[in-house]
Amino acid sequence: MSYDLMVFEKTKAPTTKKEFMAWYEKQTEWGEEHDYQTVSVSSPALQNWFMEMKETFPPLNGEYAPALELLDEDANLESHTVDYSIGRDVIYAAFAWSVADEAYELMRSLAKKHKVGFFDVSADDGDIILPDGTLIE
Repeated sequence: MSYDLMVFEKTKAPTTKKEFMAWYEKQTEWGEEHDYQTVSVSSPALQNWFMEMKETFPPLNGEYAPALELLDEDANLESHTVDYSIGRDVIYAAFAWSVADEAYELMRSLAKKHKVGFFDVSADDGDIILPDGTLIE
């Protein structure tokens, strides 16, 4: 099992928790007509977030994935690779539990910086936070 977080396009997400959770369920059906490893399908804000996030947490797959031989040589790099699912309005990230605190802090701060929403998927009643710090309740 992984430690899961998500960023989302604030202009596309509902603003009540009940509606947001229904929207989230639909997003994570992964029914869009594209692969889920290509960042160019996302909004500019999500693309900018991803390009900075991948510097610390590179993707496991796709064009920005590190070479396999690098992963074999560097245990820290291996623990920091992330299984991203990239949609038009969301980027879902599955981390190793060993980096959960670091992942949360960086993902949350970059979400604010790039003006995208943040959802703590793995928490029992995970925070849904808009870029201005407003909680969706």
